[in-house]
Amino acid sequence: MAEMSSKPHALLVPSPMMGHLIPLMELASSLVTHHNFHVTVVVVSPNSSPELSKVIQSAKTKKLCDIVELPAPSSGHVSNMAGAVFTHLAALMLDAISSLRSAISVLEVKPAAMIVDIFGTPALTVAEEFRMLKYVMVASCARPLTLLLYAPVLDKQIQGEYLDREELLEIPGCKPVRPEDVAKPLMNRKDREYEAYLRKANDITSMSDGIMINTWEDLEAKSLKAMREHPEWKKILQVPVYTIGPLFRSAGQPSGGSTAPRSELLDWLDKQPRESVLYVAFGSMGVLSAEQITEMAWGLELSKQRFIWVVHPPSKRSGDKGNDISEYLPEGFMARTHETGVVVTTWAPQSEILAHLSVGGTLSHCGWNSSVESILNGVPMIAWPLYAEQTMIATQLVEEIKVAIKPKELPTKAVAGREEIEMLVRKIMEEKEGDEMRARVKELKASGEKALSKEGSSFNMLSELSRLCKINTAQQGQKV
Repeated sequence: MAEMSSKPHALLVPSPMMGHLIPLMELASSLVTHHNFHVTVVVVSPNSSPELSKVIQSAKTKKLCDIVELPAPSSGHVSNMAGAVFTHLAALMLDAISSLRSAISVLEVKPAAMIVDIFGTPALTVAEEFRMLKYVMVASCARPLTLLLYAPVLDKQIQGEYLDREELLEIPGCKPVRPEDVAKPLMNRKDREYEAYLRKANDITSMSDGIMINTWEDLEAKSLKAMREHPEWKKILQVPVYTIGPLFRSAGQPSGGSTAPRSELLDWLDKQPRESVLYVAFGSMGVLSAEQITEMAWGLELSKQRFIWVVHPPSKRSGDKGNDISEYLPEGFMARTHETGVVVTTWAPQSEILAHLSVGGTLSHCGWNSSVESILNGVPMIAWPLYAEQTMIATQLVEEIKVAIKPKELPTKAVAGREEIEMLVRKIMEEKEGDEMRARVKELKASGEKALSKEGSSFNMLSELSRLCKINTAQQGQKV
């Protein structure tokens, strides 16, 4: 007890989505391992998600931090999250407040700080009751955050739908945003999601003592400088912005238990030449249309490049062909590509695959967790955004960070043909442009690793959090 109370105690409250749970779990690991924190993670039990349960079980197995599971709310918010994340996930977290309050009240050592993701802001009212410092951790990068936080200003400045505009959306000090790149909640200003998006922006800026972003200073210097220094930003953002990334699940940290056997995919990669394999995956929620699956298959085959392709059936509605993925692939595809490619229809160990020396590129949905994994493993990308803020991230990866290429048309608007897919795959795997991106991404890999190392920018910002927590613990009357 004495040893525990001598450490700053942080309470992390992630919302039950893979893209938010994983980086908060990685933050917990960093705080414990490198900054001598005691960490308690309070999770809403994800009864409907085996993938989330595996991550939670893995954290329990490691025993780095205390895990407190709250009962799943009885409402139907989880089933609706894919269609209306800001509305339903925020409501789910609001439903969990009473259970969260009870869980905190029985902790032996009261936390000095609460860290939530952007959907957990309702929990900050509980942090206020227990006199904790209040932080919002953004699991994505700074660029989409600038749009989120500036959206209430744009709401007053602009009439009509953003998608109907030809002019770019101006954000002070930042690169302008193309209307087609905005996050889904901004695509219909009459929808409840739009109102929930604006409320979330106001909650983040008004309820927290600071904002933590899963990025690092060198990666997004322009956006970070604007948020901290631009006069227009000072009007809406009065709390510090901390860069604490890159947080990601590195190779050797499986989502399941630590005793899981080595995947046969890694054995197959061991036999392939260095940087010769393209990894194709679209995240836990990414699904292609039946037509796009067929064109993707043809494109991969025509490129004559080695690949691992994680693919799921386009839908599960009655009347569809069913869950056998071969029904959606060109006839003979599996036989013709069996020596150069592997089709995966279940889970794949993405962290280990991206870290393997045989992987030279990835075709990705551009979720920020996957993008960070790619960068920190020195792997350039073909950007294939599907949902959430992925279109904006894809544009950033291509135009600003310059570690990706993408199709001419957004994948959500048009089916990319086999010829274009073949061209993109060849470009990233065997042409000069791909080599240049590979060199660039390896520079960023070194930059990210430096930010996390002792005295690096992200390391120092978490050290500052430790200092502030110790001060608050003293003010709470706890022994430090």
